Amino acid sequence: MVKVRKEQPLHVDGRVNLALWLTQLQEKNPGFDLKRLELACDLSEKAEERAALTNTLWASGRSSYRTGLDMADILSELRMDEDGIVAAIIYRAVRENQITLNHVRKQFGDNVATLVEGVLRMAAISNIRISDESVLGEHKDQLEQAKRLLVAIVDDVRVALIKLAERTCAVREIGRDKPERQVRLAREVMDIYAPLAHRLGIGQIKWELEDLAFRYTEPLAYKRIASLLDEKRTDRQNYIDRVMATLNDKLAMINVDAELDGRA
Repeated sequence: MVKVRKEQPLHVDGRVNLALWLTQLQEKNPGFDLKRLELACDLSEKAEERAALTNTLWASGRSSYRTGLDMADILSELRMDEDGIVAAIIYRAVRENQITLNHVRKQFGDNVATLVEGVLRMAAISNIRISDESVLGEHKDQLEQAKRLLVAIVDDVRVALIKLAERTCAVREIGRDKPERQVRLAREVMDIYAPLAHRLGIGQIKWELEDLAFRYTEPLAYKRIASLLDEKRTDRQNYIDRVMATLNDKLAMINVDAELDGRA
């Protein structure tokens, strides 16, 4: 029911094949400065290695470095600019106090540092607790308060996009968390971040967030629906791709310039 995740290229020892990852990124974004992106990746990876030596890693089984690459992959599909990709790569390391904002500013400039700082401010939204026991009206008021605060602190749409990528990565990894955290994160995503993606017109992010969150907020309904979808996700996506290719060909024949999208 959810999007097939793009896997990072790996060496045989399990480490990320950074050279290949950067090459794939540049194929979609030929104007990017690969040296600058490589510097950001190297900074994040080494910061995580230092954290491992001092036993201050983010969490067991989680990698701030790999999460940064996952965020960059998501944002690349959204045609994020270079500063936004750099900010995404190093954001999680900054949030986990492995890299300082001052270091980011000196290394990559004010623009990247401002983006990272903006996403850190958005993280405060996660600290707003929406009570399950509140009556319907109070619950809606709490949600609206969170949404208004979110909108008020975002003065650059790139900040919102980076935060959406970060929440997408978080909910993708939710399966290894404790049940109470799974439900809390899923509700936060469903109530705040999926609607934000909808308002920004990012359908593919909205759909993935909703599908993943639904799995934990309504597990029985999710399993029932999933059991009815007896086709493989890749098969359904391949069918959509073939239909879109046909439509593109037909539109080109009659000189119609259109952008198509499809959802399996």
